[in-house]
Amino acid sequence: MTTSAAAGSTAVASVGDAPAPHRAWVEQIMGMPISVHVRGSGARDPHAAHAARELFADLRTADALFSTYRADSQISRLGRGELTLDECDTSVREVHRLCAAALLRTDGYVDAWNTPGRPGQFDPTVLVKTWAVARAARHFDALSDLAVAIGAGGDILLRPGSEPDPWIIGIEDPNDSTRTLATVPVHDGGVATSGSAARGNHIHDPHTGRPATEIRSATVIGPSLMWADVWATAAVARGRTAVDWVDTLHGTSGLLVLADGTVHRWSNEP
Repeated sequence: MTTSAAAGSTAVASVGDAPAPHRAWVEQIMGMPISVHVRGSGARDPHAAHAARELFADLRTADALFSTYRADSQISRLGRGELTLDECDTSVREVHRLCAAALLRTDGYVDAWNTPGRPGQFDPTVLVKTWAVARAARHFDALSDLAVAIGAGGDILLRPGSEPDPWIIGIEDPNDSTRTLATVPVHDGGVATSGSAARGNHIHDPHTGRPATEIRSATVIGPSLMWADVWATAAVARGRTAVDWVDTLHGTSGLLVLADGTVHRWSNEP
């Protein structure tokens, strides 16, 4: 038995000869479907449903704070000069610090202050979705028996609980969504995919200002969903030089699909 659980360029499935009880919830938040899947003896327990509701509520709060499409969000008000950073919510200041760290750790290829059409204005879209998902997942901390998979726009956070079987991640071909390039078992961590398959050439090289077109998709698997997301975006922005760069990402594995069809896989032991 397998159970599909994600949209975009990755998919999630449970495995095992005798699958554990399973339950799922999906809501539309941040302009995308957010899915929560749980496996384990407590999957049907009311506590699991409560944790899912609290997770979705957290993500709605994050959207209200960080959305660049909402005029009343703190990010929009910060951009208009109506708020200072010190006057913003503590979570806004935390994300601001993480964006600064991402800028440094990616050699400027993930730049929250250099979004096309909004140069110089802080836009945390580069990592805020996966940061929010990882933070909201804390609502399942007390349910240690459950394996949890949270999917958001093709990025997936995975927790093992007490379940022995991993989640299976299928990596789609960006040139043919009906084809799976690889499947990998993941117990714990994050899987993030960036590229042009779903949204066109929306990632730019901040150093040149031009769309990044040399890599069709980058999937990164690592212990942190947010950093996997950052690394995947940076890989696409870097272009072909990412083939060598990903070998420096300690504790990660993944797959790059280049524009010429070449597939590059890597696995760096933690």
